[in-house]
Order: sequence, then C-alpha cells, then structure tokens
Amino acid sequence: MLEKKFLSRLLAGVAVAAIGLSSAQAAEKLRFSHTDNPGGSRQAAAELFAEKVAEYTDGRYEVQIYPSGQLANDPKAIELLQLGGIDFTVSATGSYATHLPSLNLTAMPFLVDTYEQGWELYDNSEWLQGEFQKLPEKGFRVLSTWEAGFRSFTTNEPLTSPKDAESMKMRVFPNDMIRWSMEAIGFQTVVMPITDVYLAIQQGIVNGQENPVDTIKSLRFYEVAPNITLTRHVYSPLPLTVAEKTWQSFSEEDQAAVLKAATESAAFSRQLVQSSVDSQLTEMQEAGATVSVPEIGPFREAVQSVYAKAKDVYGAEAVDNILGDAAAIREALPAQN
Repeated sequence: MLEKKFLSRLLAGVAVAAIGLSSAQAAEKLRFSHTDNPGGSRQAAAELFAEKVAEYTDGRYEVQIYPSGQLANDPKAIELLQLGGIDFTVSATGSYATHLPSLNLTAMPFLVDTYEQGWELYDNSEWLQGEFQKLPEKGFRVLSTWEAGFRSFTTNEPLTSPKDAESMKMRVFPNDMIRWSMEAIGFQTVVMPITDVYLAIQQGIVNGQENPVDTIKSLRFYEVAPNITLTRHVYSPLPLTVAEKTWQSFSEEDQAAVLKAATESAAFSRQLVQSSVDSQLTEMQEAGATVSVPEIGPFREAVQSVYAKAKDVYGAEAVDNILGDAAAIREALPAQN
C-alpha cells in the first residue's frame, strides 16, 4: 500500500514538473537590443519592461535583453526591427530619422529647458504624435518614450565658448540636425557609431562627443574626455520601439499588455534619469572629471542659423509646428529658477 502511495505521489510530481517545463518552453522569446552598458538606466528600464511583459502576458512571452550593442549599433538595430531580426530597441529619436526624416526636427537646439517640458512635448505635441503615427508603415512603432536627458559635451580640452570649438573635432551620430548644430557652434564633425567613440577619443581621432549625462556616465566617456560642459543644447529622450511584424503577431490582449509594460517602464526611466543626474556628475568629478556650466548665450546665438536651415530642408510648416508646440509648452510649464 505504501509503495502504491509513494508511486502515485512520484507520478503526480513528475506530471507537475512536466507541465511546468511545458509552460516554460511555451514562452515565446522576444529580442531587445540596445547600446547602453549593463549598469546603465536603459538596462534597468529594459529589465523592468521584460519583467512586466512576462507578468502581463502570463508568461507567454520572455524578453531577452542584449545590451552594449551586442546585436547591433543603433542604426543597425532599427534596420533589424524592420526586417524582424529583433523585436524591440530603444534609441534617440534622431536615430529613427533615417526612416522618417522629419524626426530630425526633434533635435533642433534648445526646444525645451526642463524634463517636464520635454515629457509634455513627447507625450502631447500634436505634431510629434502625428509623426510617430507614420512609423508603422516604416516597419516599427513607438510604444513609449524613455529618458536619457539633455545633451551636453565631454571634451579632452576645456570648452568655454564656441570659440574653443573651432579647434576641435566632435563625434556626431548620423543625424543632420545634430551635425548642423555642431558645425554652427564651430566644431569639425566626424560621424561614427557610439560603440566606437571611447576608443576614437582615446586615439585622438576626435576631441569629444555630446550626449546626455546618463550616457556619458554609463559609457565612461569622461575617462577619455574629462571636461564635461553642461550646455543642455538638445533634449534627447529615447523612444522605445517594437517591430511592426512582432506587434501584428500579438493578440489584442497581448498588445495591451506590452503597451502597459512600455508605459510603466517609461515612467520608471524618466524618474530614474532625472533623479540621478546630480549624483552621476558628482561621481564623475570624484573620478577626475571637471564639470562646468558655460555662459549659454553664445551657444544659443551660434545655432540660430540651424532653424532657418531646417525650414529650407524640411519645410517652414513642419518647423513652425514643432517650434510652436515647444513654445506653448515652455509658456505653460515655465522653468523654475
């Protein structure tokens, strides 16, 4: 009798284990590529996103995260989205402009002055939401907007004014608006993937780069370009995107679940980055970096030609629309001095 009971319990245990194994095997793998280091804010938000996708789909999907450009740099990751080679990526808005050039306009200098203004621009600008709605026909769609912050400079020589820029080579990513702004300030520009930048500065190919503080800290650019100049010249958040092929493969229930996970991870990302800037700057100073805030007026004046150039290339209507949205937001949500 005891043997029969033991055997019955053993078989029941095997059956439960088999069901668990079957359930685990049934989870469909989704690939998420990004270029941040494992310790960075993008990785932290990606881990939360993956956790929430699994939770809200009852384990039907498992998001596998590939940081540090393991699968692709930013432009290649977006191409892989279109081809269905990966399922998710998160990158600066300008990275997507190769496929929808009007998105370059989000990188016009000095559109907003605070995080709150930037969030309102990305969440509620009528013009920008209309542009995002064009992306599914390009092969991917925006789920939410994560945070990176405002772009500033790291250089291997002090940068106090546009005059100093005239002797420097500045790395830029493949984005016309950023390149125009850098050239208007006085830099010579060199286009290269972010994954090549550290070594390029170290070898003297370029004198520096410009990125948000969170990226400067995560990718350790301050080690090779220790002069951090806080111009905050471009608000540079990170749209989280999904391959349209992947999105269309989801049921309506799973689309809602993934969208919920994206929204919650965006809120987490925004809070994390905004609250971390001061401590990140302190850590970099303690490691030997010099942090300065220059007189911003000369930089603002230097880039005035960029707005006119943008109108020539993208049309006055589009430029006026985003400038108008940004101006209304700045007025409604004034910066606190």
